[in-house]
Amino acid sequence: MLPTPPVHPRRKVAIVGTAVSDCGRVDDATPYALHAQAARRALADSGLDRSVIDGFASAGLGTLAPVEVAEYLGLRPTWVDSTGVGGSTWEVMAAHAADAIAAGHANAVLLVYGSTARADIKARRRTANLSFGARGPLQFEVPYGHTLVAKYAMAARRHMHGYGTTLEQLAEVAVQARANAATNPDAMFRDPVTVDDVLSGPMIADPFTKLHCCIRSDGGCAVLMVAQEYVPDAAKEPVWVLGAGTAVSHTTMSEWEDFTVSPAAVSGRLAFERAGVRPSDIDLAEIYDAFTYMTLVTLEDLGFCEKGEGGAYVEKGRLLRDGGLPVNTDGGGLSACHPGMRGLFLLVEAVRQLRGEAGEGQVRKAGGALPELAVASGTGGWFCSSGTLVLGRDG
Repeated sequence: MLPTPPVHPRRKVAIVGTAVSDCGRVDDATPYALHAQAARRALADSGLDRSVIDGFASAGLGTLAPVEVAEYLGLRPTWVDSTGVGGSTWEVMAAHAADAIAAGHANAVLLVYGSTARADIKARRRTANLSFGARGPLQFEVPYGHTLVAKYAMAARRHMHGYGTTLEQLAEVAVQARANAATNPDAMFRDPVTVDDVLSGPMIADPFTKLHCCIRSDGGCAVLMVAQEYVPDAAKEPVWVLGAGTAVSHTTMSEWEDFTVSPAAVSGRLAFERAGVRPSDIDLAEIYDAFTYMTLVTLEDLGFCEKGEGGAYVEKGRLLRDGGLPVNTDGGGLSACHPGMRGLFLLVEAVRQLRGEAGEGQVRKAGGALPELAVASGTGGWFCSSGTLVLGRDG
């Protein structure tokens, strides 16, 4: 009989450094430069030396991502991740990194992202093909022109049909995201919009008009996750990773059992269970919002309201910085920035809020106290994948 291997206690994991690169309209930088800028700023934010980094996570750039990006940054990691599951990539990779650090397979993992999606289109440079394949299962949908936005729009229509969700309720998500962006000096769009503005905009894919859809920007960001032993040497108070969950659903629309349920229903349940908290304990939520419907249905699936009640839940300013549940406090992908796979920005904003670094856009609890718990939930593809993290000030 083989001897029983020793059981090592799992280490706590904290985020000690975050940063964004130049964002919005960045015409004179490459994606590599934005990666480097964000990485340098996050490391400076942490107060730690780059020599502590032994893990690296990156996706979406380079032939051998993350090897090529790590080389560009002068890193030689012994733990790497290049998971690619769309917009939830960064929450999924953060979950992987947390497990690796807790198990002792890595000590300090840098997650970094950068994209010049807006500048590439402006300069008519070739960008990623969003037709999503003429081979494999997707080949049966491609001939019908079923684009990404159309997939989300069809799901939204199903929710409207089944639960009576209205266009005005969906528009409220965009209106409140823009109001939150008004207090974020780095947001790309800060001027207020109304429900009528959203409803009267040019149609993109029924029922989505332009303001139901995310903006396109340039930009990048970075997050440094470390084992608990490194926290005393960090420059700022840590934000602890309390729980994480991941899940996948479908790629072919015909294989999606229910258009009104996203994989966040699974990833959220796992994250909350592992963190030992409930949705009612959460002070703020950062949710992937490529389209207004994503916010509404993710709130349902994370358990902030019952299935079908998302429309009523988002009304009356609930998502505002001073609302019942502040959501996408930086303005989200609908107003602040969306350079492609935005998931890492959710973690950056959640950390800023928990640290009390959000300036005029800072969320406060009763009596002016800082928030204690935040959730960041990313969605990839067309509700194909989900990653959810629960973060807290107290480890």
